[in-house]
Parts: sequence; C-alpha cells; structure tokens
Amino acid sequence: MPPPELVAILVLAAVAWLWYDSLKAREPAVRAARAACQAEGFLLLDDTVAIAALKFARDERGRIRLQRAYDFEYTDTGNNRLKGGIVMLGDRVMLINVGPGGPPLRILH
Repeated sequence: MPPPELVAILVLAAVAWLWYDSLKAREPAVRAARAACQAEGFLLLDDTVAIAALKFARDERGRIRLQRAYDFEYTDTGNNRLKGGIVMLGDRVMLINVGPGGPPLRILH
C-alpha cells in the first residue's frame, strides 16, 4: 500500500492537471461563443463562459476525452440577458446553442 504522502501528491497533481487542461479548453470556448454571437448580431456579455458540466465521452476515434459544457450570456437588444451554451470534446467545439426563444443547435467540426 502506498504511503499517504504519495497518494496526496498524486491527487494534487491530478487536480492541477485538470485545472490547467480546463483553462486551455476554455479559451476556444470563449472564441466560439464570441464568433457565434457576432454571426447572429448578438453581443456576448461579460466576454466569458462558465463551466456547467464535466464528464468523460468518446471522440470519433473511440478515445476517452473530457467533455465540457459551458454556459454564457448574450444580449440581442442590449436590455436583456439570454443564455447560450457550448459543448466541447477535448479542445474541439462540438455544439453551440445560441439564438432567441429556444435556440437551435449548431453542430461544428
């Protein structure tokens, strides 16, 4: 049985890796949200996305990757806040949900 110090170091290393990997994946999500809002004539509020869910999923090659769902807020008139979402698999944007009244999903590759 490994000593408790070794287990603690391994847990801390795993948490540090998850934090760093999440920061790297967040940047493409912010760029995609900004681009989707701009394409629809909306304004991305707070210029950021927030993590909503995190789970494991398989990519098109069958490899296990982290799938992250992000929420963001945007405005269409400047007087309201609407919710949008992005799903990322690894560092690739898979879905963007933006638009008024139950927005349609856009599948991106």
